[in-house]
Amino acid sequence: MIEINTKAPDFNLQGIDAEGNEKSYSMADFSGQNIVLYFYPKDNTPGCTQEACDFRDNFNRLTSKAVVIGVSPDSAASHKKFQAKHNLNFILLSDPEYKLLGAYGAWGEKKMYGKTFLGVIRSTFIVDREGIVRKSWHKVKVKGHVDEILQALDEIK
Repeated sequence: MIEINTKAPDFNLQGIDAEGNEKSYSMADFSGQNIVLYFYPKDNTPGCTQEACDFRDNFNRLTSKAVVIGVSPDSAASHKKFQAKHNLNFILLSDPEYKLLGAYGAWGEKKMYGKTFLGVIRSTFIVDREGIVRKSWHKVKVKGHVDEILQALDEIK
């Protein structure tokens, strides 16, 4: 799991931009910007849809302070459908090999209905303009999370 006040891991992942165009992204693409990097389990599932729609609905409040990037193991094609269906207005990255998910500790052991399995641990990180991880949330509860992020962004400046 990544430590606070350490350099954010670099990445090179396929994804889609806010308009649904497929693109390759790396950390260098966001140099000089605060980043809200959130990891979610699966496109078009109830919790993930609610979380994405909360980011969408608060887009103007967020983008005045940071760029929003969602990451899941789903393909860029799946992200494109998810984005179109819910009018999402931010970047979605595909991490099918769990490299970035693993680097941030967002891929690991989970328990549901008494069974243990590997999966995406819903997590959010704020990376500052210098590429340093400043804040993290693990096992995120979706309701009210965007407000927590906005408060943290105000503290980081």
